[in-house]
Amino acid sequence: MPDAVELSNVSWGPARRPDILSDISFRVPQGQIMAICGANGAGKTSLLRLIYRHHKPRLGSVRVMGHDLQNITANQIARNLAAVLQEHPSDFALTARQIISLGRLPHRTGWVSGLSSPAGGDAQIIEAAILRMDLVGMADRAYDTLSGGERQRVMVARAIVQQPRVIVLDEPTNHLDIRHQLELLELLPGLGLTVITTLHDLTLAANFAERILVLGQGRIVADGPPELALTEDTLAQAFQVKAKIDRSGDAPRFSFHL
Repeated sequence: MPDAVELSNVSWGPARRPDILSDISFRVPQGQIMAICGANGAGKTSLLRLIYRHHKPRLGSVRVMGHDLQNITANQIARNLAAVLQEHPSDFALTARQIISLGRLPHRTGWVSGLSSPAGGDAQIIEAAILRMDLVGMADRAYDTLSGGERQRVMVARAIVQQPRVIVLDEPTNHLDIRHQLELLELLPGLGLTVITTLHDLTLAANFAERILVLGQGRIVADGPPELALTEDTLAQAFQVKAKIDRSGDAPRFSFHL
């Protein structure tokens, strides 16, 4: 059984500029939940963009479900991987339900309008995602009338109906209130997917992820279970501050000072 995601000796940087990511190698087994943490500018979003083929590696390779991303079609990628990004266009002249239904496009054959009324199994999958993401009361509202948190939940629902094997999320708890942050993070393990997400909240990452990869200045600083990856020494190196971790309670508490 292939790993869900595998990066081998990957380096990347903008054209004619130095590398942002250097010599990145790791494997994510199918079904694992991994959080990527690090300071602003450490390369977290760039790493996710390599995984969903927004960027092409300068060196090395990226494989999803055993397939080199540079050797398969966009439709093949979409059947295996869905991405939920930080920023979403706000000028869609579509309802939330219509946007969610677009997640079924990779599974259709021939030319079918993404706005056509879904039928049969597609309709059931879409309605289940709307219910799961607590969007029933706003499913038929125009997307651009929704709040930032509501839009985020719409995009997660669209990723769910895509029925991928891997879901990649860039700071998915941004714009969400505390309740919906917890609901989203508790939902993801039940999907039966491989989950790779960036999270800036270390407490959420420690509670949610089975594995944490810590980036510092474009390189892997630590990679392992939360209690091993999130240490005071690791955080000091990654964030360039002094770190203190209180593990006396049910969840670790992190504090920092210069």
